[in-house]
Amino acid sequence: MAEIAVIGAGKWGQALAHALLQCNEVVVTSRHERKLENFVSLEEALKREWIVMAISAQAVGSWLREHGDFRPEQRLLVASKGIEAATGAFLNEIFERYVAPERLCYLSGPSFAKEVIRSLPTALVVNGRSEVEAKAWADLFPSFIKTYTSTDVVGAEVAGAYKNVIAIAAGICEGLRLGENAKAALVARGLVEMARFGRHYGAREETFLSLSGAGDLFLTANSPLSRNYRVGLGLAEGKSTAEILEELGEVAEGVATAEALYRIAGRKGLYLPIAQEVHAILEGKDPHESLHDLLRHRRD
Repeated sequence: MAEIAVIGAGKWGQALAHALLQCNEVVVTSRHERKLENFVSLEEALKREWIVMAISAQAVGSWLREHGDFRPEQRLLVASKGIEAATGAFLNEIFERYVAPERLCYLSGPSFAKEVIRSLPTALVVNGRSEVEAKAWADLFPSFIKTYTSTDVVGAEVAGAYKNVIAIAAGICEGLRLGENAKAALVARGLVEMARFGRHYGAREETFLSLSGAGDLFLTANSPLSRNYRVGLGLAEGKSTAEILEELGEVAEGVATAEALYRIAGRKGLYLPIAQEVHAILEGKDPHESLHDLLRHRRD
């Protein structure tokens, strides 16, 4: 049993708190007070040795600048997924400015909060530069979550962020009623694109065929439970990005990640056709025009 604090009381933070509470003592905190039985102040939460970060990826940098003075014995599990849109920085790059790499782990894999909070079975990966640290976190999860460990931090980061962008594309595909063949082709090519991007940063190929890559992608790109998928559905209906996000009332990380990937592709000359078309549609391009442009691409 460990004393754990979950930072972030959104749906994902609450789901993780529910799961970890099966075998541990868990408190939750967030910027705004929530009516939760185990809700505490941030000051109280930061007294814990085991810290789970479940805040929006775009809020990580500012949160750490204000609160990132962790004690040497504290260990962190990052449950956020995304790339910082303003800088193109991966979350591990941001966290490692404040915490020693060997005390950081990253959670990945297929995991809708709505199902985790119902204790439905799934499998997740704890990724860390230290195998010992990853195993320590993996052992804290309940029996309905089968845990694996990996040392490919970059691969897990890329997969967790990129799959949200492909999920937006899949939602557009579904909303345009292009058929199951088209959506299967899109998701498969999305996996290829994701892996190609990851290789550029030194990620391992097998990560993209694992729970972190294919597992999370297949889940997120095939269900309206995915916020990013619902963004795609809204775009297919001709709604603006601002209108969709207002209706959604929640963070859809794929929107900011698409912006980050667009900037990285331009800066580094990377071939990311699906991500770039998703960004263009989010900026107002007609989805049918994007479909035409994607079909014209002939590169592998």
